[in-house]
Amino acid sequence: MTAEVVLDGESLTPAEVVAVARNGATVTVADTARERIRESRERVESVLDSGEAVYGVTTGFGDLVDERIPREDLDALQRNLLRSHAAAVGRELTTEEVRAMMVTRANTLAKGYSGIRESVVDLLVAMLDAGVHPVVPSRGSLGASGDLAPLAHMSLVLIGEGEAEVEGDRLPGDEALDAVGLEPVTLRAKEGLALINGTQLTVGVAALLLADAERLVAAADIAGALTTEVTLSSTVPSHEAITDVRPHAGQAASARNIRRLTADSDVVESHRNCDRVQDAYAMRCLPQVHGAVRDAVAHLREAVEVELNSATDNPLVFPREAVGDRASGSDSAGVLSGGNFHGAVLAMRLDYLTNALTELAAISERRTDRMLNPNLQEPHLPPFLTERSGVRSGYMIAQYTAAALLNECRSFGRPSMDNTPVSGNQEDHVSMSAQSAYLARKAARNAAAILGVELCCGAQAADFVDDALELGVGSAEAYDAVRAVVPKLTADRPIHEDIEAAGALVESSAFIERVAAALDEGLE
Repeated sequence: MTAEVVLDGESLTPAEVVAVARNGATVTVADTARERIRESRERVESVLDSGEAVYGVTTGFGDLVDERIPREDLDALQRNLLRSHAAAVGRELTTEEVRAMMVTRANTLAKGYSGIRESVVDLLVAMLDAGVHPVVPSRGSLGASGDLAPLAHMSLVLIGEGEAEVEGDRLPGDEALDAVGLEPVTLRAKEGLALINGTQLTVGVAALLLADAERLVAAADIAGALTTEVTLSSTVPSHEAITDVRPHAGQAASARNIRRLTADSDVVESHRNCDRVQDAYAMRCLPQVHGAVRDAVAHLREAVEVELNSATDNPLVFPREAVGDRASGSDSAGVLSGGNFHGAVLAMRLDYLTNALTELAAISERRTDRMLNPNLQEPHLPPFLTERSGVRSGYMIAQYTAAALLNECRSFGRPSMDNTPVSGNQEDHVSMSAQSAYLARKAARNAAAILGVELCCGAQAADFVDDALELGVGSAEAYDAVRAVVPKLTADRPIHEDIEAAGALVESSAFIERVAAALDEGLE
């Protein structure tokens, strides 16, 4: 576990975001980044001295871009920017989402292109380390100009306004800072805009989602391997010869996992020469479907790793020699207005991941049906995996829950395909990336519960397999892990606790680590 994360604007990883957001890792700013921050601020000061009209520095924002602001009003402009943009509503972000947003914003400021003072970045980092967590409503971002409204709520606390939680107490911003010995700052020119103009809510949530999605696909391989064995299905579809002639990386990884999980299985050997020619697609195409989900996760990871270490502010402040004459500013500073705040690169991939996680859930639900359905089951399995079926319903309704959650995933829609122009039509194409992130996380939670249903049924089905036959080394470990939290169903009982316990297992890194430790080559 990472105990300290050093921000340099260049090397922040998704795992480090998780370490700060979930595990309370401390944060420091690298000396090299501090020097860049100071140089960037000096460039902003040179622009102020030049008297030139520069967007975001000496002008209004959005459709008010043509409004020139007198120098004596520039501090008030930044304060008013935070106040006016703190317009979000809806459920409040969780502590881990807020911390992810804070650390990713501090890192992009550390790149040294935003013109903010070192003291403001230091306060943001100090709040993280002291556990001062701004209260941030989740709805209001359009993903361009970044995640403005949520970031404004976060930033209000830096000036002693808004609200924050400290050790479980909800306090006004100034009192929250005072409770841990910190003082608010007075923002100067450009700093309010630097704090709120970027994709840090989206990329912070996406970084958390990556960790969850990567665990999910590994858990899906485990659940699928167990189901493969207890339904007496074949492991041949995971043969390396098949993947070698269609060498997608994700497919190959899931196939390797299935081979490792089912290694040394007496169950697999017991029917190796049976007369069944092929299994249903939910079993036979497991590597292809799980692999495609892996590829979707990898596609998101690629964008997140770049975005975490990108400058997403607007305008951006460069050394004059870096941009030449095609920039406003001063002799030493070139200020360029652009669109790095636009979240399309994340939104589209997040929607893609929502699609992929929905398919992961869908194939899991179909495998569950293969274990429960009296019209499809193998002869050794009783209807709905219960003795005295009819009098008892067993896990019948667990599939209903899986189907309901799957239907919800399919109804989510794709925010990146929508657009609502705002700000007097100046901001006429937005990404809706935050909504994409929220829905992808919902899809992940639903998929975890659906995989939990499959694991409950897989463990129950294993109890009806011939006692003389041992499961594969990985499947056996998965069975034991499930049975540690879900007892065998010997009579009807409220099974929501089974589903919740198994779903929590899927979401825990401990489950993946336990099963992986039982394998010679681990899990991918």
